Amino acid sequence: MSSTKGFAIQLENACLNNGIDLDVSQQASLIGYLSLLAKWNRAYNLTSIPGPQWVNELLLDALVALPYIHNGPILDVGSGAGLPGIPLAIARPELDFTLLDSNGKKIRFIKQVAIDLKLTNLDVIQSRIEDFTAASGYALIVSRAYAELDVFLNSTAHLLAKQGHWLAWKGAKLESELEKVSMPVVVNETVEVKLPDVAGHRYLLDISRTQATG
Repeated sequence: MSSTKGFAIQLENACLNNGIDLDVSQQASLIGYLSLLAKWNRAYNLTSIPGPQWVNELLLDALVALPYIHNGPILDVGSGAGLPGIPLAIARPELDFTLLDSNGKKIRFIKQVAIDLKLTNLDVIQSRIEDFTAASGYALIVSRAYAELDVFLNSTAHLLAKQGHWLAWKGAKLESELEKVSMPVVVNETVEVKLPDVAGHRYLLDISRTQATG
């Protein structure tokens, strides 16, 4: 396991190399998150990714979405260990985030992170997406590893604001997942995510509903 100091150095370099603007307190909160993850992971099995890769495969993987995070509220579906919601909430404290997962252990972990790091812009909810309702639509719905693209879009469409967007992280099966999409949507942008020392293809998709014409 990398030390806290090692995480901090890795994160500082990752921010510099990728043009990510975070202040000292935000970087400290991100390292605090990894420290809590290390503590809880031993009992709760929150991630199978080896500790030395956490800065790149967990934090940087989430933070690459910052150029697409403009308005709230934001819903993170199938948040798991709080990804990408916690890193994004730390980086965008002015926006409100709802982190949703059906797994009780993971929800307890996320709630503890919110308390320990004083993340007042987080609302943490244990629920299946099919059972979850909201008073108003979300400007952005994100998912890092919840489900295949078609399932993600269909299961969350009722929660998306009229002019809202989805952000989805996808891997090597991107093309086959796109072929299965049944909803009338448009992929506004597909960005290849290049993570240091991480093999394989990774993509970030910005998606919105197809607007009716006429």
